[in-house]
Amino acid sequence: MKNENEETQETQNTQGTPETLEAIKAELEEEKKAKAAAEAALAAKDARITELQATVSVVTQAGETAAAELAQAKDAYTKAVSNYLGVVKAANPTIPKDVIVGNTIEEIDASVAKALSIANAVKANLEAQAKETKVPAGAPTRGEISLEGLSPREKIAAGIQQKGGTQS
Repeated sequence: MKNENEETQETQNTQGTPETLEAIKAELEEEKKAKAAAEAALAAKDARITELQATVSVVTQAGETAAAELAQAKDAYTKAVSNYLGVVKAANPTIPKDVIVGNTIEEIDASVAKALSIANAVKANLEAQAKETKVPAGAPTRGEISLEGLSPREKIAAGIQQKGGTQS
């Protein structure tokens, strides 16, 4: 009897009741719907990944182009600053060439301004010194020629010249 009860119970479990079968079918349908939704979400995610990879490729290419343009702009700027330095040195001939320096236009302009202020200070100082020293107007009076250290022949020649004679 025990075996019969077990077999009956086992048969009911495998065959199941109609309510149990309906619940399992409903659950299976829900799982199928969830699987389909997950697959759709996965497909949408894959499409978005592909789209983002294309965008990254475009952005990377644009970045490389911008980097190349930046390098060209830096080279052009360096050449322009070098040319500007040459022009400034040529335009200021009174300033020593090694005083005008700089790696940017602002640095070059600052060195020129500093050099001009130093030059103006030196000029003002020299003008002040020139005003202090008095130089008499006209040519100085002529004195007699010093005969010290001359040989007798040279002394005779100098005497002849002073009197308006000629030397032979």
